[in-house]
Amino acid sequence: MNQPKILFFDLDGTLLNSEGIVTEKTLSALKKAREAGVLLGLSTGRDVNSVETLLPKWKLDSIIDILVGTGGAEVADRNWNRIQSAFPLDGALIHEIMDHYDDMDVNFAIPYDGILYAPKDDRHIQSLSKADHVPYKVVDFDAFLTEPKPKVMIVCDPETMDQVVERASTFANERYKSAALKTASILYEYMDPRISKPLGIQMAIEPFGMTLEDVCAFGDADNDHDMVLQAGIGVAMANGSDATKRVADFIIGDNDHDGIADFIDTFLLQEGNS
Repeated sequence: MNQPKILFFDLDGTLLNSEGIVTEKTLSALKKAREAGVLLGLSTGRDVNSVETLLPKWKLDSIIDILVGTGGAEVADRNWNRIQSAFPLDGALIHEIMDHYDDMDVNFAIPYDGILYAPKDDRHIQSLSKADHVPYKVVDFDAFLTEPKPKVMIVCDPETMDQVVERASTFANERYKSAALKTASILYEYMDPRISKPLGIQMAIEPFGMTLEDVCAFGDADNDHDMVLQAGIGVAMANGSDATKRVADFIIGDNDHDGIADFIDTFLLQEGNS
């Protein structure tokens, strides 16, 4: 196995355990990898600003080099203070998406500048805000969507998700293109179809002279599928989706049993010293 030059981790369900923390064992492994000269990055559906705010809480502030946020639409190089963004959704398209679900018990959230923006206050946005430790703000979406936004998330009860997915199959827009994906039991997301985690990672590593072959990527959910597939080394969590596990080079212990720490210690650091 070729030694990777950079490790990228999804957050929820991967680097974070069920309590929303990075365990001490995993932190120790990350620090050892970085001391060995391997760069560390996060690749998440959360927006860059909200992740940056939470890095101290996760004790990652001093060791993370790169953030890929909003599913690949945003990239932040923390060493050089550079932020890039790509392919936001047109506000008119977001309005049409929302109208398509108008009769359903759902809410909508747009992560932007470290805040979850929603058109109404209800249990859905309250639950998401609490789970992600990100503040939310209710605003007039007519005014808010006069400019493009990175993505829009449908927030619902887990029991409603199948209906949301079914309804999504009937949405079409001839003027604007969008791609949709279930990213959590309560989240269904729309973004530009050109956006992906591998795209964001490529944007992030090109200045370092790296390619995806130099990457080891860790993920669990369907929105990690392409990242795990295209990375030089793709690693899926035992708690991951079947689709993502099928394309992984390795399947490791779940996010509640230090699967990442064991993999780094056993495979990456040991092979790097051999």
